[in-house]
Amino acid sequence: MNLFNRLFKIGQAEAHSAVNQLEDPIKMTEQALRDLRQDLDQALHALAEVKALAIRSRNEADTERTRALDYENKAVLLLQKAGRQELEAAEADRLATEALRQKTQHEAQADRATQDQARFEASAQQLDQNVQQLKHTINQWDNELRTLKARVTVSTATKTINQQLTQLDSSGTVALLERMKEKVATEEALAESYGQLAQQGKSLEQEINQALGQDGSSQAATELQALKAKLGL
Repeated sequence: MNLFNRLFKIGQAEAHSAVNQLEDPIKMTEQALRDLRQDLDQALHALAEVKALAIRSRNEADTERTRALDYENKAVLLLQKAGRQELEAAEADRLATEALRQKTQHEAQADRATQDQARFEASAQQLDQNVQQLKHTINQWDNELRTLKARVTVSTATKTINQQLTQLDSSGTVALLERMKEKVATEEALAESYGQLAQQGKSLEQEINQALGQDGSSQAATELQALKAKLGL
């Protein structure tokens, strides 16, 4: 049996082509296993039928040998009866001869049945070997199928993750991060620019007071103390 051809139920070249075209290996293997199990059922049915034929041939051989022995015993009894003069010698010889002829026929049928039995048992042995080989093959591919499913699960998950990572890069994630960094830099520059504008808006007096550490609140406090002194408070 060419297991590869049998597994995919197509020619070897077509099988290679199917693999190259990345057809679903799980579905193909499951279908092949279903086909092998059907072959196993048919082989078991054929094995049972051949074994039944062997049993039938064996029973037939036993029956024919029993009948042959029975006719031989009858021939002996006829001759013994003639010896006791209970039966005429000529009649006893005729009947004994016929009994021996029947014995010979039944022995021939027993031999034929025995040969048939041997042939059927040899066929049954060959069929049994085929059945055991099919069982071994099915068990092997059941294990292979579990391994294939695990490998497909891992490869599919890995491919999905890699595709997602590829899509993230290709969709501009890095560019987005660069834009965010640029935006922060722009906001920082804008804040500094407003600070410079606010600094430029101060009057000369404010700049002098700021440089001397004076402002409007300290001057008002000084004037308040002077007014209290004038009023004697």
